Amino acid sequence: MSRIWKKPVELPSGVTASVSGQTVEVKGPKGSRSFTATDDVSITVEDNLVRIDPRGKSKRARQQWGMSRTQVANLVKGVTEGFKKELEIQGVGYRAQMQGTTLKLNLGLSHDVDFVAPEGVTVTAPKQTEIVVEGIDQQLVGQVAANIRAWRAPEPYKGKGIRYKD
Repeated sequence: MSRIWKKPVELPSGVTASVSGQTVEVKGPKGSRSFTATDDVSITVEDNLVRIDPRGKSKRARQQWGMSRTQVANLVKGVTEGFKKELEIQGVGYRAQMQGTTLKLNLGLSHDVDFVAPEGVTVTAPKQTEIVVEGIDQQLVGQVAANIRAWRAPEPYKGKGIRYKD
């Protein structure tokens, strides 16, 4: 069983955290993000540490303890380093290119697919067969990468389609 909840989240230099009620707001060089925890945990900021503790000994309080700690750690990582997903395209004639802020995909369909990334996420195509999705929100970056991949998921025999790089 994981014991990650016992470890407080360290704030690197240049990152500040503030707590109001059950909402934690983290500000850093790449932006600011916030997370609202349930009433099962209490959140405190002291020095350069964010500490999450359970309120009670119920199973739900222990579950929320670990999840809340991980969410806060992801906020800190997002505003300092950011998150990145890399996709690669395999298949004859399959390619991607950027036209302004729109990603244009040629995937063997009767039409080109125009994908506009939501606000807060940056999509780039450094090569015709590579797509890079970056942002400070881990969930949003993963969802955008999954939405791009859904246009042509890799087929099981030849592997043609859009796949995650690793």
